[in-house]
Amino acid sequence: MRYRVLACDYDGTLAHDGVISPPTIAALDRFRRNGRFLLMVTGRELPDLQDVCPVLDKFEWVVAENGALLSCPGDNFSQLLCAPASPQLAQKLVEAGAEPLSVGRAIIATRKPHEVLAIEMIKQLGLELQVVFNKGAVMILPTGVNKATGLSAALERMKIAPQHVVGIGDAENDHAFLKFCGVGVAVANALPTLKEQADLITRGARDQGVVEVIDRIITTDLAGVTPHARAAAISAGAAG
Repeated sequence: MRYRVLACDYDGTLAHDGVISPPTIAALDRFRRNGRFLLMVTGRELPDLQDVCPVLDKFEWVVAENGALLSCPGDNFSQLLCAPASPQLAQKLVEAGAEPLSVGRAIIATRKPHEVLAIEMIKQLGLELQVVFNKGAVMILPTGVNKATGLSAALERMKIAPQHVVGIGDAENDHAFLKFCGVGVAVANALPTLKEQADLITRGARDQGVVEVIDRIITTDLAGVTPHARAAAISAGAAG
């Protein structure tokens, strides 16, 4: 068994309009019965994810807040992997009228075009933060935090090397994540720039693409897919 783990983005990949379909849930169950493991890697905050996803217990680990938070659904364990969200920045964004706005344990999230305002506020406060895009979403996080660093923390606990992981996603914030995995997959609806870097592009969009990959892993272990060269390690810049 070459590929033991499937790491899935949530919105636009595993879920369509925030909902996971019954056929997709059945495919997740097939994958687990095959002796393999599921991880979720998402930009969503954990409470929000718990509200919209009824099958979190099928995932060994959840990497939430775009790599900032690690959670084990089976025992309600969660760990912040970086510095917490800046209350000063959050307050300034509220005062400036940035809406919508949500503040997680590390992430501050809004939507375009408020990235311009966010960058200006970060400069004014002298903070070491980065702005990350997920299509229309704007995420503010400590520098060096991304889905790859969060996934690395999960795999360390599972004692599984990244070359045994298939990652699948659709947006800008999935670049580092897919590069880190043994095989990086872009669903058919993914951004063109992500497809250019992927080892495999699905025929189906969103959850149909996920089901397609699951069945292909189970039946062939992705025989015939040649991964691009991967970096030996990722930056340790997320420590904090």
